Amino acid sequence: MSRIAYVNGRYLPHRHAQVHIEDRGYQFADGVYEVVYLHHGRLVDADLHLRRLARSLRELRIALPVAESALLSIMGELRARNRVHEGLIYVQVTRGAARRDHAFPRPGTRPALVATIRRTPPFPKNIDGWTGTAITVPDQRWARCDIKTVSLLPNVLAKQAAREQGATEAIMVAADGTITEGSSTTVWIVDANGILRTRALSESVLPGCTRAALAEELGAVGIAFDERPFTAEELTEATEIFLTSATSFVKPMLKLNGAPVGDGAPGPVARRLFAILARRMSGGVNSGRS
Repeated sequence: MSRIAYVNGRYLPHRHAQVHIEDRGYQFADGVYEVVYLHHGRLVDADLHLRRLARSLRELRIALPVAESALLSIMGELRARNRVHEGLIYVQVTRGAARRDHAFPRPGTRPALVATIRRTPPFPKNIDGWTGTAITVPDQRWARCDIKTVSLLPNVLAKQAAREQGATEAIMVAADGTITEGSSTTVWIVDANGILRTRALSESVLPGCTRAALAEELGAVGIAFDERPFTAEELTEATEIFLTSATSFVKPMLKLNGAPVGDGAPGPVARRLFAILARRMSGGVNSGRS
């Protein structure tokens, strides 16, 4: 069956799905995106993703071209037309097509909306088969990493550096020596004092939806975590390092720059958080809109 995409009001086979050559997303990376995980046919944490999409659009002064309810309907229609029950829905909104000029196009230019879906392997059954390794790289991104823009070239280069070294993820180090995030993930550690930590939200990092979901769940069960920066040295000394995202879930890193992390196995904190997220994925009370 041909994959079906949504492009500016039309459902089209992928081979016929096209955007205008002067779409500002193509020419200027003038747009934002979201990725929503589909588990057993349910959109996981859709509310969190739609809230972040709205914030990103607001920061760039781009209007969502359809109502939120219509966007949810589009995602549901993609799920049905492609018969996908386990996968990822990608949504992209750009400022639209206009004559190439750095300044915003004239008022009335309609933003462009594209959405696609693809199958993925199911949520991992246990954490032991869901691990990886990481390297550190300099953070070379722009100053507004809190906006989920389609401008991802530094992230692409960081991810490629990891692949070329046989690693899963590249963890980025800011100019002041602190860790910001992974090329496509939020970074968490259990530090040398046994404290669960992740960087506080700011313009330096993307507000991860899986991070937000875990924060809700951790608060509900009384697990404390410290939201403050940690250095590359503290990362090296951590007893656990794990990543979160809509596609990484809770993913322990067993090596950093070739050296073992902790005892080289998923740690107890990551195991507990993985179990908490697995419960949420299965439809817990805080699991988001279906």
